[in-house]
Amino acid sequence: MELDRLNLESNRLLIRNLKISDLDNFHSYRSNPEVTQYQGFDVMDKIQALAFIKSQENKLFGKPGEWVQYGIEEKDNQQLIGDCAIKLQIGDPRIAEIGITISHLQQRNGFAKEAMESILVFLFENKKIHRIEETVDAENVNSIKLLESLQFRKEGHFIENIFFKGKWGSECQYAMLRKKWKFRSED
Repeated sequence: MELDRLNLESNRLLIRNLKISDLDNFHSYRSNPEVTQYQGFDVMDKIQALAFIKSQENKLFGKPGEWVQYGIEEKDNQQLIGDCAIKLQIGDPRIAEIGITISHLQQRNGFAKEAMESILVFLFENKKIHRIEETVDAENVNSIKLLESLQFRKEGHFIENIFFKGKWGSECQYAMLRKKWKFRSED
């Protein structure tokens, strides 16, 4: 698969590489324990947030096995409101894993769904990805509702399968095939 810079646009959002000017907004939500509660990362201080942005700002899409984190910018005010990640599977780059984080200040505005739909269009329609997966904490009700509203299929519920933030946690795996997306798009 060809490596390229991601630049996706929807009605209200721009999904693009993170940049240093995102630092204050990025740190604002990445330092909030409510936002990081179900995420695979912990609360970040500003130095960690800056280092993370620097590690991601020039990454290109398409390298199997590498998570690439992208900024989600609200077009009206040109402010970062969240981030999303995409990783192509090492064994088969036609399978992608995704994740999303929306700032506590911007939740419940439909931004997560709009961003996810843009990512799905990009992966299924532009890159011809066969399958997209997301693993979510079984207690993360809002993320589960989002995935189900997009017609992801729950494929597994793993009980206490991960020691996570000081306790055993359970996870659910959701996935969608491109043929399901095509069928969904034709409804």
